[in-house]
Amino acid sequence: MNSIQTTKMTNYRWIICTMLFFATTVNYMDRQVLSLTWKDFIAPEFQWNDANYGMITAYFSIFYAICMLFAGKLVDWLDTRRGYLWAIGIWSTGAVLHAFCGIATSGIVTGHWLVGFEGAKEHIAEYVNTAGHVGLAVSTVSVWLFLICRMVLATGESGNFPAAIKVTAEYFPKKDRAFATSIFNNGASVGALIAPLTIPLLASHFGWEMSFVVIGALGYIWMAFWVFVYAKPKDNKRMNAAELTYINQDVETTEDPKDAHDEGPKIGFLKCFTYRQTWAFIVGKFMTDGVWWFFLFWTPAYISDVYGYSSDSPMGMALIFTLYLITMLSILGGYLPTYFVNRLGMNPYAGRMRAMLIFAFFPLFGLLAQPLGPISPWLPVILIGILGAAHQSWSANIFSTVGDMFPKSAIATITGIGGMAGGVGSFLINYGSGQLFTFAENQGAAFSFMGFDGKPAGYMIIFSICAVAYLIGWSIMKILVPKYKPVIVE
Repeated sequence: MNSIQTTKMTNYRWIICTMLFFATTVNYMDRQVLSLTWKDFIAPEFQWNDANYGMITAYFSIFYAICMLFAGKLVDWLDTRRGYLWAIGIWSTGAVLHAFCGIATSGIVTGHWLVGFEGAKEHIAEYVNTAGHVGLAVSTVSVWLFLICRMVLATGESGNFPAAIKVTAEYFPKKDRAFATSIFNNGASVGALIAPLTIPLLASHFGWEMSFVVIGALGYIWMAFWVFVYAKPKDNKRMNAAELTYINQDVETTEDPKDAHDEGPKIGFLKCFTYRQTWAFIVGKFMTDGVWWFFLFWTPAYISDVYGYSSDSPMGMALIFTLYLITMLSILGGYLPTYFVNRLGMNPYAGRMRAMLIFAFFPLFGLLAQPLGPISPWLPVILIGILGAAHQSWSANIFSTVGDMFPKSAIATITGIGGMAGGVGSFLINYGSGQLFTFAENQGAAFSFMGFDGKPAGYMIIFSICAVAYLIGWSIMKILVPKYKPVIVE
């Protein structure tokens, strides 16, 4: 019996997975700061309405989409170690820059630049309250400044998932990738879970500006750890030959499996769009990413608008915390395809598609969120939480389909292309929501849908769209790629 068989396997791949989890947690906390502060802290200062916020979230989504188109290719070029450092460094800087939008607004509108956070607030309030000034300049300038900061944030954040999915393909065999992805992807839920318990408190005690600074700085800490933790599996001195053999079990080679290093053939960027597998991933992301981003960006406002609980109130924090606590059930979603593969003998792609079909039915509970709201706000929160858990389970599996069908050399590129499509879908739903909610609020009882009037009717429309998006997306994916068919590069 050789040494590989008698040596106990190390588990360093799970340390790498833990780093991906923390990166995704920070990623979503940075993204959540604005959604948890705009309604109760930022909007009163800058005279924002739903349409202003909707525009900011929508253009963040579309810029994120554009960056995703190139971020994956950039990660493939830079490789994961440097690519991840660049990504998190840029988005952390973008997150911190939000804090200075008030000072910049004060300087541009009132001419007072050399002021602190509180001084900027005083000059803006004085300007808004002065006769003849209705705050239009303040709202317009501040919205554009926040948009610039969101663009910097989007540029960096667009690299997170292409890099993370590529690292997962490097460190895990195909049968384990959905489970590993579900673990690091749960960082989104954990980030969204921690955010409502920390960000509103930071904003209420130290100002909304410091919430951006403190949360944004977490990324710099992660970067310091990544420099020392990450190396390619074949170059990693902290893992033994047994673990390397396990990681490379899918590689068809005449070499010793522990020495295999198969990135696969290179695929040109435009060539990627000639494969049905690419379009299946594009459709799946376009139809569903916007659902998650809608609830991520609008849930605090929904709870405030419909039920009257601000984001820093004990009840508001409890509701949002509970919602994202439920979404953490999605970790089970990453295990389900493994069960189908190991117990039923299905290939990884077939197992993932069956699991995704199951998850696609759970968002239908979203149709009941608004109707059950008058009974208790806890009911829609629980139902939206179930929808969120289904999305995260779906997300973990759809990401893994890329590794099933494409060579490792193209994984980040394909992930970026799909992320671009998801960003476009998010732009449409966030921009449309902002316009719809502002219109519905102005119309009041004159605007109705399925028994709801005014803004609640607007929420019911969006909830209905979110509820059916997954089944539509899955059906089109199944038509495009009915069975497992890995890409063959000619």
